Amino acid sequence: MSTEMTGIVAGIFTGISLLPQLIKLIREQKPQDISVLMLTALLIGLSLWVVYGIQKQDWPIIVTNSFSLLVNCCLLVLNFYYRKRKH
Repeated sequence: MSTEMTGIVAGIFTGISLLPQLIKLIREQKPQDISVLMLTALLIGLSLWVVYGIQKQDWPIIVTNSFSLLVNCCLLVLNFYYRKRKH
């Protein structure tokens, strides 16, 4: 497997890793199971990966980490939305 293909596959698995959590949150609307601190740290890390990918002009890094960033942003927004609705 080429280096680029390894990066793409790794990025895909990283990107989809929190999709089950997002789906569960949407179905159950129970945000108390999600750590805001963990999501915040992950968002910072993913943002830096995107910047790094842009600096290196490495599209697999940019695309896969941007997708991960989007999923995690959705988790964070829905987390706050469902917490606010419960009160």
